[in-house]
Amino acid sequence: MLFNGKTPSLNQIRYFVTVAKHLNFRRAANILGISQPTLTSQISALENTLGLILFERSRSGTLLSAQGKSLLEYAEAVLQSTMQFGEMARSLAQGESTTYRLGIPPTLGPYLLPHILPDIHRLRPGLKFYVREAAPKQLLQGLLTGEFDITLSPMSNRDSQIQVQPLFIEPLKFVLPADHPMSGRQFIEPEEIRGQKIMALEDRHHFHYQVQEICTQLGANVDRDYEGTSLDTLRQMVVMGMGMAFMPGLYVHSELHNPEALHVCELADMPVVRQHMLAWRNTSPARATFRELASLMRSVISDRLATAVSVTDISPS
Repeated sequence: MLFNGKTPSLNQIRYFVTVAKHLNFRRAANILGISQPTLTSQISALENTLGLILFERSRSGTLLSAQGKSLLEYAEAVLQSTMQFGEMARSLAQGESTTYRLGIPPTLGPYLLPHILPDIHRLRPGLKFYVREAAPKQLLQGLLTGEFDITLSPMSNRDSQIQVQPLFIEPLKFVLPADHPMSGRQFIEPEEIRGQKIMALEDRHHFHYQVQEICTQLGANVDRDYEGTSLDTLRQMVVMGMGMAFMPGLYVHSELHNPEALHVCELADMPVVRQHMLAWRNTSPARATFRELASLMRSVISDRLATAVSVTDISPS
């Protein structure tokens, strides 16, 4: 449809959606990688083309107008369709290598991917990944908006637009200072942890809430006075005798090479685990490729990390 003999460009629609999201022209311009005057000019040109005022501007800030609010969902749909168009074209390009955007949590990626990506690349040289770390909530949101093509995480929030395949179950190990009275034992009774303070990562990490849930089951408490910014920091806090902690089994397998510095054990008769899944959008044109990738990942993980994790058995359908 023509407006004053013109049609809005995709860039103008993208600019509109970005400004509407942030309600700040300077921040939107930085995100888009253009100058603020260019952004302002393009929004004005879009308003002239549409014959509408999309934003209310004042000294106190920027607001989305009523007309802008009415158009926003359609603008977002245009960008989503454009993204799907590009994905389909990429999927149809036979014989060319494809790079997929893979999202993964920081408590998993560095301790899993180095063990499996070389084999995956050897077996499927056309598959390449652009890897970015984010918390599981951001991974889910990024998957829905197209920021990621696939994610690998302990995804607990299910969405009807997302398809998942379980990959493996990772045990969580209980870690103590080397001189702790319970150190030296392979198993710790759950009752011995009741009432204890357990150190964890900061609450910006999903792993914090996993540990918090375990502590609730055990009658223990998360120590909010001592929180690690990373798994490496948390490990050093244990080594220095500041407390006890749960750590992902893959981190222990990959990083803990000095048995004298701390003691690693498990809870008796109480499996403490987290399950990891590969997820993608139902509408992705590469969904058949992702199902094959999930199967390939399970096979490689079984070969490379059988002593550290339990691969999920998926019966053929």
